[in-house]
This record gives sequence, structure tokens and C-alpha cells, in this order.
Amino acid sequence: MTPGLTDPLGCLFLDMIAAERGAAVNTLHAYERDLVDYCDFLDGAGSGPKQATTQQIRAYLETLDARGFKATSIARHLSCVRQFHRFLYVEGRRDDDPAAVIEGPRRGRSLPKVLTPGEVDRLLAVAREGIDDPARPAAGRLAAARMHCLLETLYATGLRVSELVALPRSAARAREPLLAIKGKGGRERLVPLSDASRAAMNVWLALRAELRPGQGTSPWLFPADSESGHVPRQVFARDLKTVAVAAGLRADLVSPHVLRHAFASHLLQNGADLRVVQELLGHADVSTTQIYTHVLDERTRAMVRDLHPLSDR
Repeated sequence: MTPGLTDPLGCLFLDMIAAERGAAVNTLHAYERDLVDYCDFLDGAGSGPKQATTQQIRAYLETLDARGFKATSIARHLSCVRQFHRFLYVEGRRDDDPAAVIEGPRRGRSLPKVLTPGEVDRLLAVAREGIDDPARPAAGRLAAARMHCLLETLYATGLRVSELVALPRSAARAREPLLAIKGKGGRERLVPLSDASRAAMNVWLALRAELRPGQGTSPWLFPADSESGHVPRQVFARDLKTVAVAAGLRADLVSPHVLRHAFASHLLQNGADLRVVQELLGHADVSTTQIYTHVLDERTRAMVRDLHPLSDR
């Protein structure tokens, strides 16, 4: 049984998600939180997953709205409830699917926040500061080298932050300028390593060996005194905001995910194919990558403007 979720049918559903879809741990936790919330609502209404009606599901969505949930969050909860009831129907636990006829809240798909290449350069420049200064305290030099390596690697590869912080130490020793990454659902892909990112890895490892030789046995590229043994993604995200402010950028507009967006958008702006970017990002479906089509639209308009023989008329 999954901790936090007491409904046996909900636990069976999560087991199916994990076994058949290969869902990542964070995805399973998100499903679990949504199911706990839904089952608690049904329990308060004197009902349960086997007895839930379409009207009760609508009432649940209304409570989410009353609690101040955004349309995107309500849509996510509804997606979980729909999948749960479809599972119960397919598995013969119910004779009907009460969620099948419910429409989700209307929502526009927002464009991702994107940094310009110049802004990324400023971030990298600020992160580099003081690495080679022997007068600077060792802790400060190490923190700068780690942040610079994290940023160079993220911008070079477009990795998810969970993939980035959990890179093995062996990633820095790769003979080819490519990394093999196992992403969501256990899907494997190859991502590129730029010369700058490889150089940043070498600087980081050399400085770590010099100033923190005791960490040399860690299997992680970014070791830390944490439960996982590597830098937690929350720590990286927090430290990145500090670098953003020092670079003259708004902290609320900079995050690891924004750097991932920058990787994809800048590739598309420079002529990369959408399918190639899909593979690099590790998206299972190209429809997920199509949020970047605004970049392609701008490029197409510029191409027509610059290349069409009648564009100056």
C-alpha cells in the first residue's frame, strides 16, 4: 500500500501507473497527492470511488475552485480523477465511468518564460566570478565552480533539473561529447555536451579534488550531504536565483526550468528541427514540444520577410 493513500483501489491504480507506464517517483507522488485529496472529499460526502457519481466529481471540482486552485491545477486534478475512474472501469471494478463526460476548465496554454542568449551569458559570467581567485575562501570558490558547472551543463543539454543534479561523476569522463540519460518512464536519450560544459566539469572536479579531497569517492558529479547524496534540486534552484539577482535579472523569472526552455528556444531560433528538440528534451510526444512553435512562427515570418522576392513591395 502506498504511504499516505489508504484507499485500496487508489493504491492499485498507483501500482499500475508505476508498473505499466514506468512513471517517475515525482509523478507518482503528484498522483498520490491528488488521489488522497479526491478520496478524502468522497469520504466526507459518505461515498467512495466505487460509488462516486458524475455530480459528486463536479462538486469536487467546484470545491477546488472555491479553495483558490488555478485552472491548470484543477485540470491536473481532473486528469488524475479521469484516469483513476477509467482504470476502475477497465479493470471491472465499476460498470460505468462517471468522469468520462466531464469537461475540464478552459485554459490557454501559456508560453514558457525564455531568457535571451545575452541574459544567459550574464548568468554564466556571474557564476564564473571568483573561481580562480586564491584569496577567496575555499567554500566560495567551490560554490562558484559548482554553480558554473551546473549552469553550463544545463544550458548545453536542456536536462530536467532532476536529471542534472543526479548526473554521475562518470559524466565528466565521457570520451564522446554526448551523455546517455535515462529520463521519465525509463526512456533513454543522448544529449550533447558543449566544450564549455566539459571544461566547466573539469574545473569543478579539479577544484573539488584540491579543496575537498574527501569527496573524491562520491559517485555523483555534484555530491552533497543530503539524503540522496547529491545536490537537491531545491538547493540549485535557490542558489540560481541568487546568481540571477547578481546578474541584474528578476529572480522570479529565472529557474532551472527556464534555462531548459532557453536551451530549446535558442536551438529552434537557430534552425533546429522541432523533432530533434523533442528528442533532446526527452518528450515522449511532440505535442509537448509544440509549446515552442511560437519560436518557429517568428522564424518563418522572418524567413519570408528576408527571402521572398516580393517582400519589399
